Amino acid sequence: MAQPKTDPNYKVIAENRRARFDYAIEDDLEVGIVLTGSEVKSLRENTSNIAESYAAVEDGELWLVNGYIAPYERAMFGHEERRRRKLLVSKKELARLWNETQRKGMTIVPLVLYFNHKGIAKMKVGIAKGKKNHDKRETEAKRDWNRQKQRLLKQG
Repeated sequence: MAQPKTDPNYKVIAENRRARFDYAIEDDLEVGIVLTGSEVKSLRENTSNIAESYAAVEDGELWLVNGYIAPYERAMFGHEERRRRKLLVSKKELARLWNETQRKGMTIVPLVLYFNHKGIAKMKVGIAKGKKNHDKRETEAKRDWNRQKQRLLKQG
């Protein structure tokens, strides 16, 4: 996600910051998302949440489940806030995702929802394995130690 700062179209809409804490992300993938007009308008106003959502492969298609996009007040035809949205991937990637989730017990977790440099809504999803409690404590301890280390370096 190292996009140039001068790009006016690139804009992060929603980020699932808890995903990296709750899951061990093995791989990530950029996917397209099928949206209606009022959903795009609402996203331009930064009104969405992907924290409690997940992606699932069903009937040969990839779906975003429980992603929230707030209703757009000025829309003539509104949209359902938590409807299932189709995610766009190639057949090869879809087969790989199905294999990872069904055979290896992995989860597809949305990481970031953003507008790319062309102004098109995209989502970055991660193929992840759930962390156990002791792994979460270990991650938290490492993060705390890094913060402490930075404080000591800044003082010295």
